[in-house]
Amino acid sequence: MPNRPLVFRQLIAAAVIVSLWLNGLPAALGWDFERLQQLLTSRFGQNQVSLLREWQQLVGSGKGMSDNDKLKRVNDFFNQHIAFDDDMSIWGQSDYWATPIEVIGQGRGDCEDYSIAKYYSLLELGIPVNKLRLVYVKAVQSNQGTTLQVAHMVLAYYPTPTADPIILDNLNGNLVPASKRNDLLPIFSFNGAGLWMGTGNTSSKSNLSRWQDLLARARAEGFQ
Repeated sequence: MPNRPLVFRQLIAAAVIVSLWLNGLPAALGWDFERLQQLLTSRFGQNQVSLLREWQQLVGSGKGMSDNDKLKRVNDFFNQHIAFDDDMSIWGQSDYWATPIEVIGQGRGDCEDYSIAKYYSLLELGIPVNKLRLVYVKAVQSNQGTTLQVAHMVLAYYPTPTADPIILDNLNGNLVPASKRNDLLPIFSFNGAGLWMGTGNTSSKSNLSRWQDLLARARAEGFQ
């Protein structure tokens, strides 16, 4: 069985040079929540406005907190307020990566949607992008005595480039270091700087295009 914490550390190390320039980006993105509310209500009606306001309060009140407190607040918020559902039930598609406002508007999402919404929230709270990595994994699960590996996505937070990252996950609500998550096998990771396969630096065009599509839709909604 592979050394999983080492794999997680190697994933960030493979891209550290690319992401160093991102340290100079602004700490907060300054979302326009009035515009976001207009987008929300035009697409999804009034039902989720209260959830949007709770999200606004979360990112507005948490910027002076420690990174660990920010991680916990964001992880708990989405795990507790967003119901898990599959893309076919929500969007009528086999694989759709929702923007944060789409997740709030639907009140439902799958593992990618949880991870992406947490990623954007932590960026807005001032966490540097080079400390965050969306990680596509195989999650080991047991079902009636049979062990299965299922596709899953989590968000990883790296206190330093070579640290054992903390995992934000909708399957396990605790903030657990990767070294304690023996049920996760990382396949590739990505953020706003790029995408890297395994422990190397070869990008995946198909998955990168899906991420680029998500980034473009999010930018159009005001998530820079």
